[in-house]
Amino acid sequence: MYLRFFGLNEKPFAITPDPRYLYLSERHAEALAHLLYGINESGGFIQLTGEVGTGKTTVVRTLLSRVPHHADVAVILNPRVTPVEFLLTICEELGLDIAVADRDSVKQLVDALNRRLLAAHAEGRRIIVIVDEAQNLSAEVLEQVRLLTNLETPTHKLLQIILIGQPELRELLDRTELRQLAQRITGRYHLEPLSREETLGYVRHRLRVAGAPEEIFTASALVEVHRLASGIPRVINVTCDRALLGGYTQETRKITAALVRRAAGEVYGRQFMPLWLGWLMATLGIAGVAAAAFVGWQLWQSPSAPGHASAAKPRHAAAVQIPVANKPEAPSVATTTMPGTATMPAAAAPAVSLNSLLADNSANTGDSAAFRRLLSLWGTAMADDKDPCGQAAKAGLSCLEQHGAWAQVRAFNRPAILTLTDDHGQRHRVVLAALDDRFATLNLGEHNVRVALDDVSRDWFGEFTLVWKPKTAHPRLLSVGMKGAEVRWLRRSLNALQGAAGDPEHGDVYDEELAIAVKNFQREHRLNVDGIAGVQTQVVLDTALAEPGSPLLLPNVPRGG
Repeated sequence: MYLRFFGLNEKPFAITPDPRYLYLSERHAEALAHLLYGINESGGFIQLTGEVGTGKTTVVRTLLSRVPHHADVAVILNPRVTPVEFLLTICEELGLDIAVADRDSVKQLVDALNRRLLAAHAEGRRIIVIVDEAQNLSAEVLEQVRLLTNLETPTHKLLQIILIGQPELRELLDRTELRQLAQRITGRYHLEPLSREETLGYVRHRLRVAGAPEEIFTASALVEVHRLASGIPRVINVTCDRALLGGYTQETRKITAALVRRAAGEVYGRQFMPLWLGWLMATLGIAGVAAAAFVGWQLWQSPSAPGHASAAKPRHAAAVQIPVANKPEAPSVATTTMPGTATMPAAAAPAVSLNSLLADNSANTGDSAAFRRLLSLWGTAMADDKDPCGQAAKAGLSCLEQHGAWAQVRAFNRPAILTLTDDHGQRHRVVLAALDDRFATLNLGEHNVRVALDDVSRDWFGEFTLVWKPKTAHPRLLSVGMKGAEVRWLRRSLNALQGAAGDPEHGDVYDEELAIAVKNFQREHRLNVDGIAGVQTQVVLDTALAEPGSPLLLPNVPRGG
């Protein structure tokens, strides 16, 4: 949308781990050198950890582009597997042909892998296994990983294993029962967030790669990006992308600190004040407290003050009761056991942190449990825990994986599964059942909780999954020149929103007139205005014409009202 406006060749702040955009800060350069050392040295484990969004996956992608010609690499992106599945994945990544009868046998898989390792060693080649999100490995798989390092010759280890994970990986490997594996780790590195100077260089680097002809962010805007994103590259990307979109909509080619704060507000779902204003308010607050204390002291010392005569009594026998306004502060999290999505705040409920709620309900925050609750809102029950999106398709529903901000969630206006990351780095999948300006209603199974958006935003980095009900058998991207039932549905739906009736003679043809109508709809709902009806546009259009009884985050505003 904003590329031509700013003179860019491509989006500079996409969240996909493109190695071309790798900014080799001192930390990232050390991490990459750490992994390259692991590939060129023999045996044992190499461990790389870092907080969510610090760039671990991007470093791995860059590593893969620099793998020496004498190394063969197996990459495991989904570590939630059994020991047999783990071994089978390695064999498949290395191109081994495993007979069907041997696919369930640990011995047969290990024997096949050992033969491959010995052959590679004879040819002077290295075999590397990279495990991403390694903090999710089970104890059984970790033990199998350790046993793989026993594959060796009298002088060399035949397999090099690189474990990439969040900080919990370090805690996992510190367990007593895993000490044998921990003792074989020959190198450890923890990737920290970017410093202020590195954040400024990171943003400018990505803009240059994308073809920016000049500086787009002002110096104060870059400082604000670092402050609000805390040096985490993924959050920097989302914030800067939103800031560029804001600059485009306001037709300003310089991104200011105010635009960055507004963009961060859309990402986090709350307002941010300038840093100087926070200091001023804190200073005025301290001054106010001091003034109040001084006035109170003066009144206490005044002979005419009520109750002063009682001051002659021994102090230890006196009790001063200070009246407090009977107006309790609203809790950030309130719970209720009322069914459905219309959860009301429990005024007398104690304030409970979102992290505490997630910890208490961790058994209900996995993928399967979340999908069960989401599909139940659509009146669909899951038969088992396998392939929830496949089961949804059988019921005429479709899953949509997205990454964005609260504005995008509001535009879709459908219940969704949010991916939250708590203070310990543990991922939780939680159903967002309702939403308003200040609160999100989260469904945790037995009850709903109404949580302040500020609290949710601290643990949510934009990843969410929603379910919708396509009106055609095979929804696809629709553009000018196409024809068919999908185009007819698109035209009828847009006409219905405008209160128009009838069906044009060529209603199943995507012409320029329909493209203009699509652009108007996209502009109204803050979508990418390109005249192409992609899945996002179709979902928002379907929601705008929601069938009675279908679940919404907020009731649709009546058309024409």
